[in-house]
Amino acid sequence: MEKGRPIRVLIAKAGLDGHDVGAKVVIQRLRNAGMEVLYTGLRQNMEQIVSAAMQEDVDVLGLSILSGSHLELGQELMALLRAKGIEDILVLVGGIIPREDIPLLKAQGIDGVFPVHSTLEEIEQFIGEQVSGKREETLTKEERSE
Repeated sequence: MEKGRPIRVLIAKAGLDGHDVGAKVVIQRLRNAGMEVLYTGLRQNMEQIVSAAMQEDVDVLGLSILSGSHLELGQELMALLRAKGIEDILVLVGGIIPREDIPLLKAQGIDGVFPVHSTLEEIEQFIGEQVSGKREETLTKEERSE
């Protein structure tokens, strides 16, 4: 995670969920904020999503879910990331998510959950703060190991 480079974000749509207007609105907002944002397109499986995140060396992986399968997809995503030894990517889930499911997603290891009522400002600010914090942590660890 290089300190000076723009934040790199991958937005993904998993499974049969064919609605991506909200994801595209978030993508445009993050691009306007100076982030490099990649979009996987519709109907991706978790292997494709995680592979794209690895290949593109992203700081953030955002999963947009409107199908109601957020708990299952979140669990599958986090299990695959762990299996591949990927621990430094900020993982976000957004979409139609009942408030009572937010703690369950966070317990799976999801870093941020943004239900449909979340503002674009909240999403942008969360990403900026979290990635900045992770980059500072990485720099501190590198300085200690020198």
